[in-house]
Amino acid sequence: MSRLIESLEILTDKDKENLELPTISVEENALNDRKVYIESYGCAMNFADSEIVASILKKEGFSTTSNINSAELILLNTCAIRENAEQKVRNRLVHINPLKKKNPSIKIGILGCMAERLKTKLLEEEKYVDMVVGPDSYRDIPNLIEQVESGQKAVNVFLSREETYADISPIRLDSNGVTAFVSIMRGCDNMCSFCVVPYTRGRERSRDAISIVNEAKDLFERGYREVTLLGQNVDSYKWNNDKNETISFADLMILVANINPDLRVRFSTSHPKDITDEVLFAIKNYENICNYVHLPAQSGSSKILESMNRNYSREWYLDKIAKIKEILGEDCGVSSDKIVGFCGETDDDFQETMTLVKAVQFDYQFMFTYSERPNTPAAKKLQDDVPEATKSRRLQDLIDLQRTISLKRNEMMIGKTEKILIEGFSKKSNDFLHGRTSNNKMVIIPKGSLEKGQYVSVKITDCSSGSLKGVING
Repeated sequence: MSRLIESLEILTDKDKENLELPTISVEENALNDRKVYIESYGCAMNFADSEIVASILKKEGFSTTSNINSAELILLNTCAIRENAEQKVRNRLVHINPLKKKNPSIKIGILGCMAERLKTKLLEEEKYVDMVVGPDSYRDIPNLIEQVESGQKAVNVFLSREETYADISPIRLDSNGVTAFVSIMRGCDNMCSFCVVPYTRGRERSRDAISIVNEAKDLFERGYREVTLLGQNVDSYKWNNDKNETISFADLMILVANINPDLRVRFSTSHPKDITDEVLFAIKNYENICNYVHLPAQSGSSKILESMNRNYSREWYLDKIAKIKEILGEDCGVSSDKIVGFCGETDDDFQETMTLVKAVQFDYQFMFTYSERPNTPAAKKLQDDVPEATKSRRLQDLIDLQRTISLKRNEMMIGKTEKILIEGFSKKSNDFLHGRTSNNKMVIIPKGSLEKGQYVSVKITDCSSGSLKGVING
């Protein structure tokens, strides 16, 4: 592939709630007369999909608005990964439905994974919903709107083997103008027993590398300085060009990194069984590919991992972490996902998760209790037999442990000088800015005369378990 390359934070209970709060679209292309209001729930892929939907609707004369009262079309882009995520959408509809009762011309659509999972059942259960659209059917939204405006309910939840939306230029919603998501693939072939993604997003399809590189180039030329390459399992990325040369995920990262040294490259998410040494060496060899890996473990027990159909053991996972640290060094940021209280998890199994966390010393984790999802292999074959009180207790124990480790990992940064990309104002005060290190640590610095989008050298002076504080070096 050398010729091709040359040519081309800790989650508390409150944090978990915040993860599933909606992201709301902002005003875009205000010259268009028709207004669409979009809320996005769940993962980064949903946020990226909402940007695709906004682009499709822009061609139909719609502009996005952050004022729900001014919209004639309201779209909720949903998540189905946990019951709580779906319940949030239903609760939101309770608040939205009176708007439609007051103004029947308003149309309400449910998009995304919850739409795909429930299909026409959603129309029966939520009477005010007019339109149900799965993740592979967004191109059909203009036709579905026509159906709804003619007085019909409209549904398209067809799952495609080819759709990647590669030719659609997303409209950046709620953008800070510095960082952006770039979707590189869709779907997932990993049939984890607890997960609905293969059923709501279909099989894996990789987007062509040329369109990905062109999108990243365009972002850089418009002032963006960081892209995150998105996929359910980015390490499975594979695309053949017209010379039948195969571009792997490592190749793709290098192609994007070569756009400009000032364009940072991140990625999410990796599957432990698929991340390769080539990916790790790409991170090592390119300063602008960030020194950070998100590697979901889900459990520290080999027995539970087998029940989850994760296709690796505890020992295999620890060996992979050792390889990451060997190639990228101890400063490499490593985060993870954990599910506690999965079917059959005993106290001993949970303690294996705790000891794995102690052994790895994750910088932070996303941690949740198991939520059974209908029609998954776990729901069909396994019993959700861990009491909710036990799940909650284990989760809190894990959160407490991670908070201690995160503080320790952050304290190791004090006194070091780091290159920070400024992303915007601190949440607490406009007198301070925030940015991230290469290894994904959030840093708060005094604003001074600095602006977002700048790279600055920062000396770390203090920390909490969730972030660092620093001053401009020199």
